[in-house]
Amino acid sequence: QVQLVESGGGLVQPGGSLRLSCLLSQLALTRSAVTWYRQAPGGQREVVAYVLKGGTTDYAASVKYRFTISRDIPKHTVYLQMNSLSPEDTSVYYCNCEHGNLWGQGTRVTVSS
Repeated sequence: QVQLVESGGGLVQPGGSLRLSCLLSQLALTRSAVTWYRQAPGGQREVVAYVLKGGTTDYAASVKYRFTISRDIPKHTVYLQMNSLSPEDTSVYYCNCEHGNLWGQGTRVTVSS
């Protein structure tokens, strides 16, 4: 059974960087699109970035050129590298696996001085 576990959140100062990880055990990443979402306090869940089965990626306009989604197929892991973070990026970040519509528990990112 596929399990999904996110990690990597934390507190970072404005302008800093974090890398989130989404481990999808028992799943070949070439079989499923994987999407990172985020939800700010009081806000709606929104798409941040995704990687399709074939490796195509895309980003929300608000994070393009700052965030990079990538995957390590042998490690069953999808990453979200986040640079030049601002307080507006403060959210709980969720990983979603299209195969089985799996969601993680979320990892909190707080950008504050």
